[in-house]
Amino acid sequence: MMESRIRRIVHASDFSRESRPAFAKAVALAKACRAELVLLHVFSLVQSSAGGGYIASRSWKELGARTRAVAEAELARLVVKARKARVRVKGLVVVGNPFEDIVRAAKRQRADLLVMGTHGRTGLRKALLGSVAERVLRTSICPVMTVRGAKGQERARKS
Repeated sequence: MMESRIRRIVHASDFSRESRPAFAKAVALAKACRAELVLLHVFSLVQSSAGGGYIASRSWKELGARTRAVAEAELARLVVKARKARVRVKGLVVVGNPFEDIVRAAKRQRADLLVMGTHGRTGLRKALLGSVAERVLRTSICPVMTVRGAKGQERARKS
């Protein structure tokens, strides 16, 4: 029988309060499995044309650069926390569509497990706001563990 070992864990974070339990779980799993932890943040810059507004190309680039800088600073803070827990870790910031690029990054990183938080939205809020975690669960080729933010309850589902 072939032994299945977790060697690389990708943790996707939006830096929200709800993502903290998932980060803690990803760090604990990486430590327990002696796996590498890849901390991932995906952000999107969507240019709206509503109301006929226009954003100059230079301003758009500056907005993107500032957003990336903030994301990299937040990610660096998480990298330091993971290193203090004695986990091999690296950070990755990606610009794109969150659910698509989380799945794509997990595949590129050859993740054995993807860990992410869920806001636990239900009903109308879920219908209106959608669920990145749900879309990742549906499309990921590797197992995905979701950790509920408010209560820290985890659900694992193999894709």
